[in-house]
Amino acid sequence: MYRNVASATPRGGLPTDSGDSVVGLDQVPRWSDAEQRSYLEYENEDPSFSNSYFPDPLSSPADESGRNGLVSRFPVDHEINSKVYLWRGNPWNLEVDAVVNATNENLDEEHSSPGLHAAAGPGLAEECATLGVCRTGMAKVTNAYDLPARRVIHTVGPKYAVKYHTAAENALSHCYRSCLELLIENGLQRIAMGCIYTEAKNYPREPAAHVAIRTVRRLLEKQIDQITAVVFCTTTSTDTEIYKRLLPLYFPRDKHEEEVAFSNLPADVGDENGETIIDERKIRIKPLPKKNIPKPPQPQAPVVNLPASDDGMVRRNLSYLDTFLDPAFMSLITDPDQRHEEQWEKTAQAQRGWNCAKMLGFGDLGGPPLSAAEEYSLHSRYLSKANSLNLSEIAEMKIVYRDGVDSEGRPVMVIVGAHFLLRCLDLERFVLYVVKEFEPLIQKPYTIVYFHSAASLQMQPDLGWMRRLQQILGRKHQRNLHAVHVLHPTFGLKSAIFGLQLLVDNVVWKKVVYVDRLLQLFRYVPREQLTIPDFVFQHDLEVNGGKGLIVDPRTKSVYHRP
Repeated sequence: MYRNVASATPRGGLPTDSGDSVVGLDQVPRWSDAEQRSYLEYENEDPSFSNSYFPDPLSSPADESGRNGLVSRFPVDHEINSKVYLWRGNPWNLEVDAVVNATNENLDEEHSSPGLHAAAGPGLAEECATLGVCRTGMAKVTNAYDLPARRVIHTVGPKYAVKYHTAAENALSHCYRSCLELLIENGLQRIAMGCIYTEAKNYPREPAAHVAIRTVRRLLEKQIDQITAVVFCTTTSTDTEIYKRLLPLYFPRDKHEEEVAFSNLPADVGDENGETIIDERKIRIKPLPKKNIPKPPQPQAPVVNLPASDDGMVRRNLSYLDTFLDPAFMSLITDPDQRHEEQWEKTAQAQRGWNCAKMLGFGDLGGPPLSAAEEYSLHSRYLSKANSLNLSEIAEMKIVYRDGVDSEGRPVMVIVGAHFLLRCLDLERFVLYVVKEFEPLIQKPYTIVYFHSAASLQMQPDLGWMRRLQQILGRKHQRNLHAVHVLHPTFGLKSAIFGLQLLVDNVVWKKVVYVDRLLQLFRYVPREQLTIPDFVFQHDLEVNGGKGLIVDPRTKSVYHRP
């Protein structure tokens, strides 16, 4: 699809008539190049675009007195500047290690960057279909197929609303940081990034550019030896104009630009990662309140006699403000440290109340139930960590694996109890693997098949561990779980599930269906849709005495006994 023509693109990075030529990185101007300054002039831009709408911060003289001896938040760094490029055109025309695709949660072709899938070929869509869901702010990597790049990094930008400005800003910052972190994790060094904020998601273009540029700057400061090139790609004159004006603020090339940027940068340029700073989330250290210490008498304020007219006005103003102060809202603006102290006290009380569960061997069932937001945050942290680790040793144990579909077309997750060797299993890594494997399934209705065959010989986790795992999987797992088919249940297992119904979650564990023999299981899940370990057939014969079925020991085919 692409043809590598050395002279297809002129110096300066403007698109050519061919549009499908491979452009080498040496043809794209660096931000630090001297001739970049002539490239950043406005004479080549769309004449219909008004420069007066976006005043150039570098056109006004810097206010030397405004610095007051303060240090610049983005000082001149020639090594970092040498890694930054600005390119007018599609990123997938560039011969780099990775290009970024702004897409949606399902990574489908319809909502991806226009023209990417057509350039990459059908293989890209086929691989994206196997990746499952990608959350907002996260990123996933695939092969690049027909593109000149080696990889495509897919990320999901946030939807924008004014009342959720901070959340959208941090999610967008996380998009850019996730893409760069994936680049490093895959041993790559050069990346081309288009504008992740799309028109469909209503993100204002200039605030989004601030987030993009400052996030890249902060990560380059930390990973300066890991990344050799970051190409900002724009496809419209509006975006090109914005990046021309904002890049000198975060990547100043000399002291003059640094001084001008000092007085023109926004008040909030984020933290060390480029994320928006939220004052309430800052750590505050203060002494604990001292109890039963009488306060010294305070001198009374002098009484001010207001004129009658002024006194009435004060009362009317206070009464007017009271109508807007909702007591429920006022309770939310108390000291955050006080709220945390109250929450810890509630947790401690709940844990003291469940000590009897530990004594009975059920494990730690303490702690209040998590809110939806807390569960979402917990699940996101585990999923992010799971995606960054190699958990192949857990997969090889075949404790949990995805199989076919049940009789109504719902996907099936299989759990083999006898393979759960608690003595030689790292439970924390196992939980990460479970979260990673379940993530594609829990988005829609699904079924679990649990083989308890011979599992009673192994040590099983307690109810406290099961409760924690269920909290990590979250409410979506509870809502979309259709049924749990338990094959060869024992009295001990039924007692444990009864305890889970009483003490952990009545919603999920009410969906358990006990199945005594394989033939009954095949009514719910067809035989050809299941991968069944050999010992399960043998156990079924030993428990049921071969009643009702015959198992071919060679092919493991199951037949009705005549």
